[in-house]
Amino acid sequence: MSVWQCFWSWLLTSLKIKIMIYKLFLTTFSLLTLATCQTQKKVSETESTSPKTTAVKENSTTPVKEKIPEKSVVLPVDKESQANADQDIIDMKNGMVSLKEGENKFVKELGMNITFKKIVEDSRCPKDVNCVWEGAATAEIEVMGLETRPMTMRLSTVNQGAKYSKVQQFNGYDISLDQLTPGTTSEKGMKQLQGTYQIVLKFSKAGSNPVQKK
Repeated sequence: MSVWQCFWSWLLTSLKIKIMIYKLFLTTFSLLTLATCQTQKKVSETESTSPKTTAVKENSTTPVKEKIPEKSVVLPVDKESQANADQDIIDMKNGMVSLKEGENKFVKELGMNITFKKIVEDSRCPKDVNCVWEGAATAEIEVMGLETRPMTMRLSTVNQGAKYSKVQQFNGYDISLDQLTPGTTSEKGMKQLQGTYQIVLKFSKAGSNPVQKK
């Protein structure tokens, strides 16, 4: 073999070796680049999801404030109104029924419907005045039984002749005017008290509780 043949043979072998090394280098570089890209992608995905996770944790650990109920305001009770409310009862043990002016009540124990229609007269002596005569007041009421027609009667605070009668009979009962409030004063007479009157009627079997005439 001549010198030139040997030279060319060596040169070709060297080129082949260099080409193989270059391919190996490219392959290695490609693998490293791919691995680096995958790592960066995972890191970016982790960073993008981590704030949401943190937000959830923060929200889950945030204390919830309990709503404190507001205190109700208690208004003072008017003593006079309370006293009138206490009288608004049906006490059939003692045969008592209270009615406000214009009020209607059905009393099951009596089988009777009762209406306090109005005060037709109030000449009672005022509380703050000294009088020779106590005066009188008259209430007009309407009563009706389950099988009877309505009947209007007038009951007074005193018994005096034919004008004033403290007791009337209806459906087997004596009905009397037991109480009438409020009382008149020098400043408030019948006109000023209209609409505020309240009566207490007493029911008893007819003839069992006679009212003596004055």
